[in-house]
Amino acid sequence: MESRCPVTIDPAGNDIHGEAARIREQGPVGRIVLPGGVPGWSVTGHEAAKQVLSDPTVSKDPRRHWLAYVNGEIGEDFPLIGWVLMENLTTMHGKDHTRLRRLTAGAFTPRRVEAMRDSVRQIVSDLLDDLASAEPGEAVDLKARFAHPFPAQVICDLFGVPAESRADMLRGGEVNVDTTISPEEAAANVEQWHREMHEFVESKRREPGDDLTTDLIAARDEDSRLNDTEMVGTLHLLLATGTEPVMNLITNAVWALLTHPGQLELVRSGRATWRDVIEETLRVQAPVAHLPFRFATEDIEVCGVTIPKGEPILVHFAGVGRDPEVHGGTAAEFDLTRDDKDHLSFGHGVYRCIGSPLALLEAEIALSALFERFPDLTLAVSPEEVEPQVTFIMNGRRTLPVYLTAKVPAGAGAPA
Repeated sequence: MESRCPVTIDPAGNDIHGEAARIREQGPVGRIVLPGGVPGWSVTGHEAAKQVLSDPTVSKDPRRHWLAYVNGEIGEDFPLIGWVLMENLTTMHGKDHTRLRRLTAGAFTPRRVEAMRDSVRQIVSDLLDDLASAEPGEAVDLKARFAHPFPAQVICDLFGVPAESRADMLRGGEVNVDTTISPEEAAANVEQWHREMHEFVESKRREPGDDLTTDLIAARDEDSRLNDTEMVGTLHLLLATGTEPVMNLITNAVWALLTHPGQLELVRSGRATWRDVIEETLRVQAPVAHLPFRFATEDIEVCGVTIPKGEPILVHFAGVGRDPEVHGGTAAEFDLTRDDKDHLSFGHGVYRCIGSPLALLEAEIALSALFERFPDLTLAVSPEEVEPQVTFIMNGRRTLPVYLTAKVPAGAGAPA
């Protein structure tokens, strides 16, 4: 362990995949240094990640199992303090995690998700109508005008968030994944986000609706299985994870297809499906890159590496999807004909994302409708000019400028 040369994590996430490759040089489990100089472990191997994600002795609760935090060595000045202060499925372990998961999982059953198909299609149609109003030849930021507002509207409709409150309530989750902000900004964001969500919950108590927030309040008030802090934290998590990862999945899929026209042609010719596009995007461009935190409740061995009790572990989902032990020498290539598109981008075992059925439905409807409506969709800049999202936790693009229709050659007149 002493001979390992740790990789210092770039808070801005300028090279997610290059950084994962450097971590992988140590093996499937590598040493890293987090912002603030905090040492930790990063898992880039597929099998190692499955072990860590399914090991019952690995906790997600920093308040109980991060020894440096419990002992006061990690304070409020830790740059990622927002990920310590939350109380939701992201930071729960054991019975508490199981209890919260059971209370929320019913919202995303295959039957309930399928019942949302028509409303999801309508949201997509309305957003595409809005895109169509762009001036001919105008470069449009597809992330800002489609990939973000689409899942945001779906999840806010599901939880009954009023239109005038959506931007403020979603902003907390967006700020929370920005790993370049100061510790003071991170703590202030959690506090404000918490306050806004409490106010929203109280408004729903006064005026219940036909939505999942009202259902959660009923569960809280009927048998107290969900306290107010946990309910607010759960809403934080579901609104954020219902928006940001889906936004990145759609953005990454569009970017991959526009930079690999041969792969797009496979879809158009029927030799590949939209589900192939989604699964290969989830593998090679995981929307969540490097997720905090997990902690061994006792010393554990992962692929020959001993991870001591109480040290932070991060699963590098973007790295796991490109594990050459699983996908060979072409692991970094976007290839819809690949037989094995196996990935862990939705997690694994008891920590598999409860919203994955909805995310898959949203992505398939959005991508198929987008390319049907705008078959001449092209990038408005060179691929190198599409900058990464400012975070090492998420894997997306800051913007995605596109032309919706074929550009008219300069000097060409209108048809007679």
